[in-house]
Amino acid sequence: MEKPEEIDILIIGAGPVGLFTVFEAGLLGLNCKLIDHLDKIGGQCAELYPDKPIYDIPGVPSQSAEEHVHALVEQIKPFNYEVFLNQRVDKLEEIRSQEGINKWKVSTSDNKQFLATNVFIAAGGGSFEPRKPPNIIDPDKFLENGVSYSVRDKTPYQNKDVVIFGGGDSALD
Repeated sequence: MEKPEEIDILIIGAGPVGLFTVFEAGLLGLNCKLIDHLDKIGGQCAELYPDKPIYDIPGVPSQSAEEHVHALVEQIKPFNYEVFLNQRVDKLEEIRSQEGINKWKVSTSDNKQFLATNVFIAAGGGSFEPRKPPNIIDPDKFLENGVSYSVRDKTPYQNKDVVIFGGGDSALD
């Protein structure tokens, strides 16, 4: 394994809070790395609720979760950061120095290593996996053929009968 890359801030989680952390770090001139287990930035806003309206952003009466993520991405464009998707943090280890400036060694599932002065955990609900029906053997074989664990695009479901299994109130969002 190669030598860890030294950085100012490592952010675990690329949802809205992780993205805003990049913005704040950028204002201070700090360089960031952003790691997320999902295949795209935006966290639950992008993965589960892209069309859901958000009403509690200061100065913005209403915007969809997807619009919110897009606005955050636009906001951080000028700053020094890099995003690593489809990775999880496997190990977080404190490295003590004789000078009293401790750092954090971070190892990812893709064998990347970072030595960060600061680590922010902005994982929200964390990495989430769908709860699969308990009495169906290998329900994944029906994916994209009638079974979905999340709805990224509503178009395929228009004018069709739909059954929702589990998920509580948020399943109907």
